Amino acid sequence: MAGVQGRVALVTGASQGIGRACALMLAESGAKLALCARNQEKLEQLAAEISGKGGEAAAFKLDVGSEDEIKAVVKQVIARFGKVDILVNNAGITRDQLFMRMKRADWDDVLSTNLTAPFLLIQAVISSMLKQRWGRIINITSIFGQIGQAGQANYASSKAGLIGLTMAVAREVGSRNITVNAVSPGFIATPMTDVLPVELKENILKSIPLGRAGSDMDVAHAVTFLASEEAAYITGHVLNVNGGILMG
Repeated sequence: MAGVQGRVALVTGASQGIGRACALMLAESGAKLALCARNQEKLEQLAAEISGKGGEAAAFKLDVGSEDEIKAVVKQVIARFGKVDILVNNAGITRDQLFMRMKRADWDDVLSTNLTAPFLLIQAVISSMLKQRWGRIINITSIFGQIGQAGQANYASSKAGLIGLTMAVAREVGSRNITVNAVSPGFIATPMTDVLPVELKENILKSIPLGRAGSDMDVAHAVTFLASEEAAYITGHVLNVNGGILMG
């Protein structure tokens, strides 16, 4: 299978968690990686790990909250690799608070990072994809963008908006052999979820038909598939990676 061999993949939020797993999986599958995040040290360590396994990767410090940085870094990536074939919009933040108490700044910060940044990144890389008439854009959304979540009006709205963005752009660029899809994780075991109360985690697990939390690699496998040649006839799709907690 052709997979992602020789493709250039730009992954945001690549320094940890799901983004790091996606970068490792794409590299293992033969892609060249542009690793983007705010933590330069972690990015350099990941790039060294990928290189140590025979892959090719470069670190690019990026705050996705800055439009100027997004434009500059994408130019640097194209200068380094010559193109961008695959974009994984993974970087995201939370600023949780009950709706009635949520500050405008917390709303704006989450929408800027989780929705506006993917919009700007897609705009920045799309010329490269249009030029070669091939591209894969994968947006990491969330189950809470599909079902909502108390205390996360900003986060849920940003992730629901990301699904809408996915479908709109998919319709615009499909004729150029560019696919745009979303991956929607459910309850994934990460350092962020590790600190949740034991009782809460047990109740969540009871609602998951597969009976376990997902892993970052479960998400990375889905992303790598959607980035591949084998997923060429899939676009505008939301791939749920949630153990069955939400179906349909």
